[in-house]
Amino acid sequence: MNLPDHLDLIAAAPEGIRKLRGLILELAVRGKLVPQNPNDEPASELLKRIAKERARLEADGTCRKSKATPLTDEGARPFPVPAGWLWVRLAEIGHDWGQKTPDADFTYVDVSAIDNVRGLIDTPTVVAAGDAPSRARKIVQRGTVIYSTIRPYLLNIAVIDRDLTPSPIASTAFAVIHPLAGLSSQFIFWYLRSPPFVRYVESVQTGIAYPAVNDSQFFSGWFPLPPLAEQHRIVAKVDELMALCDRLEAEQTDAGAAHAKLVATLLGTLTQSADAAELAANWQRLAEHFDTLFTTESSLDALKQTILQLAVMGKLVPQDPNDEPASELLKRIAKERARLEVEGTCKKSKPVPPVGKDEQPFGLPDGWQWARAQETFDVRDGTHHTPKYVEGDGIPLITSRNFDDGKISFGDAKLISVKDHEAIKRRSGVSRGDILYSMIGGNIGNQVVVDTDREFSIKNVALFKYYRQADTLPMFLNLFLKTVTFGLKRNASGGAQPFVALSLLRNIPIALPPVAEQHRIVAKVDELMALCDRLKAGLAESRAQQERLATTLIESALKAA
Repeated sequence: MNLPDHLDLIAAAPEGIRKLRGLILELAVRGKLVPQNPNDEPASELLKRIAKERARLEADGTCRKSKATPLTDEGARPFPVPAGWLWVRLAEIGHDWGQKTPDADFTYVDVSAIDNVRGLIDTPTVVAAGDAPSRARKIVQRGTVIYSTIRPYLLNIAVIDRDLTPSPIASTAFAVIHPLAGLSSQFIFWYLRSPPFVRYVESVQTGIAYPAVNDSQFFSGWFPLPPLAEQHRIVAKVDELMALCDRLEAEQTDAGAAHAKLVATLLGTLTQSADAAELAANWQRLAEHFDTLFTTESSLDALKQTILQLAVMGKLVPQDPNDEPASELLKRIAKERARLEVEGTCKKSKPVPPVGKDEQPFGLPDGWQWARAQETFDVRDGTHHTPKYVEGDGIPLITSRNFDDGKISFGDAKLISVKDHEAIKRRSGVSRGDILYSMIGGNIGNQVVVDTDREFSIKNVALFKYYRQADTLPMFLNLFLKTVTFGLKRNASGGAQPFVALSLLRNIPIALPPVAEQHRIVAKVDELMALCDRLKAGLAESRAQQERLATTLIESALKAA
C-alpha cells in the first residue's frame, strides 16, 4: 500500500491526522517506511562499536559501569524486524552523564521546558546554584534524549538540540539516554513516541491519577536497532511526512475558521433582515447552499441558535393581524395576579419600570409588546439551604445537577423529609408546565420545562410560574430564556461560585407575542430543531464511516508493509 496515496482520506476522518502520525511512526520503527539497502553496514557491527565505546567511557569514568545485560537478551520481541536490524534493550544503546548538585548558575531543564509537539527544549530557565530545586540533578548535553517518566502519556520527550549556556542540568523526572557510537538521537526520539513503545509503557506504568514508569522499566524496553545509514533515511522520511501532516492540519484549521466565519456571516443576514421579504430572500440564498454550509456540529449549533433568535424576534413565522395583541394578554395576566395576591396564593409584587428603549435589543412586530419577566410570570426561587437528607421514602430535592438534556433526572436526586418538602413548597411549589432555571455556578442558564406531576422540591434554581397557563405557552419562554442566557452569565455576581440574582431574572425584558403566534412559533421551532437533529445524526454517521475507513486503511498499511 502506498501511504501518500491515502493521506487525504485518513486525514479527513475524525482524529485522522493524529492517527496518521501514529501510522507513520509505526511503519518507521518496523522498518517499513523506507527501503532497506543491502550495502548498509548491519546493526550487528554498530552494536559492536556501541559495546566498545561503552567500555571506554566506563574505563575513563565518563559514565557509570553498566549492569551485565547480554546484548542478545532473550524474550518476546514486539514485532519482526528487517534483515540487518537487531532487537536490543534501551539500556544498551546509550548512557547517562551521571548526576550532580549544582554548584554554579545552570540552565534548568524541567518538564515545563519541553515543547512536546516539536520535541525540543523550548523554555529552559537559568537558575542560581542556591535556588536549585531538589530535582535538578541529571547532567545532559547536546544530543541527549530525555523522556519524562511522570505522566508519560503527555509525551514530554525531547532531544537537547543545541549547546545550552550555562551548562544544563535536567530534572530527575527524566530518563536520560545519550546515544553511543553515533546513533541518531532523532531516531531514538521518534521511537519513544511511536505506538509500540507507548503501548509498552502503558503495560508497565503504575498509578491512575498520576501514572509513572520507573527508570528500570523504561530502560528494560525493547529497541529496534537499524543500520546507522538507514536510521538517517528513516528520520528524513519521518520529518518529511510529519511536515506534510503539519500542512494538512494547518489547512484544516484555516478551512474550519473560514467556514465558521462564512456560516456566522450568512446566519447574521437572517437576524438582521429588515422585514419578512428580506428575510425570505436571505433564507433562500442560504438554503441554496445548505449542504455546503452545515457540514459540522458547530455550524448546526449556530443554525439552532439563529432559529431561536429569529423565533423570539418575531421573524420565524408570519404575523396574523387577526391575532389578539399581547397588550390584551398582559391585561388579563395583571388581573389574574391581583386576584391571586388577594387570596394569598402569591406574594404582592413590587412595581417594575417599563422596558426602556435602551433595553430593547430589537424592534417588535405589530401585536407584540415588551414586558418584564415579573409582569408575565411569577418568578421565585427554591431554597438556598440544604435540608437533612433521608434514606428510603422521601421527596426528591432537585438542583440543576439533576437537569439532563432538558429533562429532570430523578435517579440520583437526594431525598428529604415530607416536613422539609412542605416548608420549601410553601415558598416555591412546582407544577407541571413551570420552568426551572439554574441560577448558580457553572450551570447558569441550564433549564427544563416541568413535564411531570411528581412531587419534588427545588434548591438553587429559579422557578417561573404562570398566572394564566392557558394564555402563555411554557415552551415560548423556554426559547426566550435560551437566547438571553449569555447576558445573564456576564452579569452574574460572585467569583468561584457565580450566581444570577432573582431580581435580575425578574427584570429580564421579554418580547411577548400574541398567544396564537406563540403556538405557531413553538411548532415551527420544533420542526426546524428536529431537522437539525436529523442532520446532526447523519453527520455523526458520516464521521463514523470516515473513521472506519481510516482505521481500515491504517490496518491495511500495516499488513501490506
